[in-house]
Amino acid sequence: MPHFQSGLKLAAVLVLAAPAMAAAQGRADDSPRAAQFEALVACRALADTTQRLACFDAAAAQLAEAEKSGEIVVVSRAQAQAARRQAFGFSLPSLSIFDRTGRPEEVDRLTAQVDRAYQNSNGKWVVVLSDGAVWEQIDSESVPRSPRSGSKAEIRKAALGSFFMNLDGQRAVRARRVK
Repeated sequence: MPHFQSGLKLAAVLVLAAPAMAAAQGRADDSPRAAQFEALVACRALADTTQRLACFDAAAAQLAEAEKSGEIVVVSRAQAQAARRQAFGFSLPSLSIFDRTGRPEEVDRLTAQVDRAYQNSNGKWVVVLSDGAVWEQIDSESVPRSPRSGSKAEIRKAALGSFFMNLDGQRAVRARRVK
């Protein structure tokens, strides 16, 4: 009999939580937040403490399951900033999903260690950074001292979406990220 009663309680929880979850899911198209998170937030509106707790329990379970299955991803601000830095040089408007509070940290320059460097068939430098990012020279400027493993690369934004790359403090060359 106790097992039957717990089953009834669970059914009651789902019935009580359903209106808040349905309302949240109905707003999911207007909101940049996941429906599962909206359902959790909607539980706060319930005045009855028992209903609110039941709603929170059901919504938290849905949220945890969605995160576990990969349907939603939860990241910290530090992880979002790391993603922005890792994507430096690429034009990725989808990173705006990390813009929750105010203006995001603007990444306009990067300093990294060169893992390896070589000249391609056109005589342009290709630089592989220690994080795996690959930058390619796009202008005809010469680089007097060849970069090598351990060299310091400074890359900064320039006008019109282009980038300048300094290798070991030498004169900057124009570059683009290729990988």
